Amino acid sequence: MPLNEKRYPDCTSCGRLACSSGLKEKTPESCPMVFDEELFDRSFTEFQKENLNNLACSAALVEAEGYCKWTRIEEIIAFARRLEYKRIGLAYCIGLRLEAERVSTILTNSGFDVVSAICKAGSIPKEKLGLTDNNKIKPGHFEAMCNPVAQAMLLNKAKTELKVVLGLCVGHDSLFLQYAEPPVTILAVKDRVLAHNPLGAIYAEHYFKKRF
Repeated sequence: MPLNEKRYPDCTSCGRLACSSGLKEKTPESCPMVFDEELFDRSFTEFQKENLNNLACSAALVEAEGYCKWTRIEEIIAFARRLEYKRIGLAYCIGLRLEAERVSTILTNSGFDVVSAICKAGSIPKEKLGLTDNNKIKPGHFEAMCNPVAQAMLLNKAKTELKVVLGLCVGHDSLFLQYAEPPVTILAVKDRVLAHNPLGAIYAEHYFKKRF
């Protein structure tokens, strides 16, 4: 059965962008704004909650003020300031420890109390997770498992008001997001091949197409 017959959104196939323009009369029948209107009503009721409303308005104000002017880290700082947050948690990959140190310094110099947690916290060997020596990056050596659950718990325990993710691996970031108390934002994601710029593979699709 084709995807649209299941009544699932397929926004990447739509070129009308009626949602963005406000011209709802141009909305195609395959759009969830047509076949799932009640969902949008329910979603908007969530924005009536005070905490969520503050987050949404702060995000929109930062977007408007810094659009195409501010870097990502400047946006995070402005967002946290608008919400009057004092304590920021930084969950980072050991492979980006130098970058994490610089980020921590920037946030501290911007007036925040920074609590940071590295991915290898706990020093639990990968064997305890059920992996074998052949599953390691460097077989024959000790390798601590990445522990995004502990990272989340550490930052939760420290009562961080905003958590910033820096370079956690695919999957490890999923676990962190599952256990971290919101709100959480992403400063950067890991892509060792493309200098942590995963969209490079999309912009250079002609070069990577054989892999895809």
